[in-house]
Amino acid sequence: MNGFTRYVFRQLFVGMIFVTAGFTCIIWLSQSLRLVELIVNRGVSAGTFIYLTMLMLPNFLTVILPIAIFCVVVFVYAKLITDRELVIMRAAGLSQMALAKPAILLAVLIVTIGYFLNLYLVPESYRMFRQMQWDIRYNYSHILLKEGAFNSLTDGITVYVRERTSDGQLHGILVHDTRDESSPFTLMASRGAKVETKSGTRVIMFDGNRQTVDAKTNKLSVLYFDRYVLDIGHNQGAAQDRHREARERTLNELFNIQHANDVSRNDHGKFIIEAHKRLVSPLSSLALTLIALACLISGSFSRRTQTKRVLLSILLMVGVLVSALGLENMAAKNLKLATTMYVHAVIPIGFAIWFIVRSPRRSGKNAAAPIG
Repeated sequence: MNGFTRYVFRQLFVGMIFVTAGFTCIIWLSQSLRLVELIVNRGVSAGTFIYLTMLMLPNFLTVILPIAIFCVVVFVYAKLITDRELVIMRAAGLSQMALAKPAILLAVLIVTIGYFLNLYLVPESYRMFRQMQWDIRYNYSHILLKEGAFNSLTDGITVYVRERTSDGQLHGILVHDTRDESSPFTLMASRGAKVETKSGTRVIMFDGNRQTVDAKTNKLSVLYFDRYVLDIGHNQGAAQDRHREARERTLNELFNIQHANDVSRNDHGKFIIEAHKRLVSPLSSLALTLIALACLISGSFSRRTQTKRVLLSILLMVGVLVSALGLENMAAKNLKLATTMYVHAVIPIGFAIWFIVRSPRRSGKNAAAPIG
């Protein structure tokens, strides 16, 4: 690696870190707001909330990295052209591929990271995220009953607690249970506690009463008790009850989805295309990098045409991403189109390399007049 390659690669690498961090923070913040209700309604701690949102980051990176490297390559190479550094390097005898080498090296590194994310980290982290989210929503062991508020534990059960002590005791308990719509009832107790058992979550109440109203006679019936146990959960969050999405399955599972009993036959295409997408999508980092290079370093370096080339590279980038997304949707409905996803990934790379390696156009006017 010569001095020019190290110099440009350093700028690209540092810029890549900052751009990726910026995009990640923006997307992470917007997505994490969807999980705020877990804190508000489920009493999840701040540490658990942060850990849950961190599990989403690998999913963001697979989308962010190709766009980030494209932005960095366009910015850095446009700056090098403006400062005439690339003009000097070309005049010193560097070839087109030598000028493009730093960006290509970084793109290869990003492609490697992309395959690591797609083949291992994303399915594993998304599986953990979905399992944790499922447990929070349907496993009541973590729920913190708030004082002075009506806590909706599950469909049909609302609990009010006047006071909660530091040792976990509950005082002034009111429970309204409408799970059986034909015979709803209300419980009131002076004290109690929430406990966990192997069969689920229970609220044990002492010194209270159970009130029911007969639907036919509208007669109120009150039953006083010294001790009452209310069952509010039956391990509804068991892993075997949760449907596993395509993103949380391994590559081998996706390609052999026809053997899975929990996936409808009509959804097989979506799962198989997810497997092909994992193999194809990392190549977009290399494709977008080469597109940016082809637009910026092919031909003569001129400030007058630089803006047009930047805009052209952006249009091509958007076109490649949009067409890839459309092709994925079409292939999910017709698996015969799956091979076109690989063709779509390779064609931009081939054309961009051809534009880069060909000799730059030099008209007589450009050769005689000063550049810029």
